[in-house]
Amino acid sequence: MDERATGIILRTRPLTETSLIIHWLTPELGRIATVAKGARRPKSPFRGKLDLFHAADFSFARSRRSDLHTLREASLRATHEALRRDLPKLQQAAYCAALIEQVTETETPIPEIHALFAEVLGHLVRHSTNAHVVLAFELKLLGELGLEPDLNAVGISANARPLLQKLFEETWVDLAELKPQPIELDAARRFLNGFLIYHLDRIPTGRHAAVHPSD
Repeated sequence: MDERATGIILRTRPLTETSLIIHWLTPELGRIATVAKGARRPKSPFRGKLDLFHAADFSFARSRRSDLHTLREASLRATHEALRRDLPKLQQAAYCAALIEQVTETETPIPEIHALFAEVLGHLVRHSTNAHVVLAFELKLLGELGLEPDLNAVGISANARPLLQKLFEETWVDLAELKPQPIELDAARRFLNGFLIYHLDRIPTGRHAAVHPSD
């Protein structure tokens, strides 16, 4: 029997000349991978539905032999098209996706992280590109993982602490109005870089471009 889920596409890659592997982030099943057979053919029913950061309802047949399942149908909910027309926004979204892939297990329900990713994608679509949005995502993701920093710790500089507090606590609506000073932003970037490396061992390679969108 086919299973149904709602998800956001984290990553795609070719499998054959005609098929794609689609990596999804779902609230119900966590991260799962499906193969979309024939998706690269001009007349495929998947045509136009399986692009990066598309949100969709989909059905799939679960494989008994591997963690690569067969995609049956997909119905688009949102395309987040603005991300593919703006390189800095795309870089920020891609970094957030890569960080999620690094810190989550496959096929483990993570509704809060799915919701967080949907929120940051929506924010990136609607607002201008700002480095502090990615820092807020990092902090909120760390919070969902139970790894949020102690913002009263001695090692956090006076320049970073107030901004980090706002990034962690404020809503995406409030963050759209936030205009941190360059010295605050730089201090927060540096602190989170070290914090992420310490707790995660490594950081996805796209972080520099994501947190320096004007470079």
